[in-house]
Amino acid sequence: MSDLSGVWLVVPCYNEANRLDVAAFRSFLAERTGTHLLFVDDGSRDQTASVLASACQGYEDAASILRCVKNAGKAEAVRLGILHVLREATPVFVGFWDADLATPLDTLPRFAAIFSCNSDIEMVFGARVQLLGRRIERRAVRHYAGRVFASVVSVLLNMKIYDTQCGAKLFRVTPETKQIFADRFLSKWVFDVEILARYQALLKRTPEQLQAIIYEYPLEQWTDVAGSKVHARDFLIAFLDVFRIHRKYLFGLRNSAEL
Repeated sequence: MSDLSGVWLVVPCYNEANRLDVAAFRSFLAERTGTHLLFVDDGSRDQTASVLASACQGYEDAASILRCVKNAGKAEAVRLGILHVLREATPVFVGFWDADLATPLDTLPRFAAIFSCNSDIEMVFGARVQLLGRRIERRAVRHYAGRVFASVVSVLLNMKIYDTQCGAKLFRVTPETKQIFADRFLSKWVFDVEILARYQALLKRTPEQLQAIIYEYPLEQWTDVAGSKVHARDFLIAFLDVFRIHRKYLFGLRNSAEL
């Protein structure tokens, strides 16, 4: 079993009272000593606060709640959560995980094992690859839209990446981690792409250097949980956001590199 001590996971939550699997989170907390969950209540207007309190009850040493007065979107909830962790604790790894547990929590030890096996890896991303022997349950329209989106992102970032949008990611904490999450993201939904763009622009990592420190882990299981807050119009917004991200972080960088 991989050592999960020093692992902090941020779980962004918005109106999750009817979807949060309290039993699954509590089972994870009971079994995974050394891991800390930070639930970020992103200004929920339902009973999310009380549901989160019940999930954490009895595990206050391993689970806590950060409450935001106003809803600011997933990107800001994740960013504020990670900054809170970096300010209040000394994590070895920090990441974020979707509250609906589309990616089961028992995948986390496999992420941690990647870091244990390779000291050069700084980021492990879940990848929803539909391979034989895996249970990737995703609606066809979202799968194909995702493949188009990933292709566009790969071109704009100039790096081969299969799945930027899976909501399971873990980062090795480095001196630069706080810098990456210091400022608000442009996009509420595709901030994952913006994280990679910031690594290139702010930390002056070339696409080749960035690819060398990222490991995409093909998930054994991922389920498209009902009640997703991502709608069809959000795909169009996501595409526009990617071009905005490219223009802010990478356009000038690429032009300079070509001179």
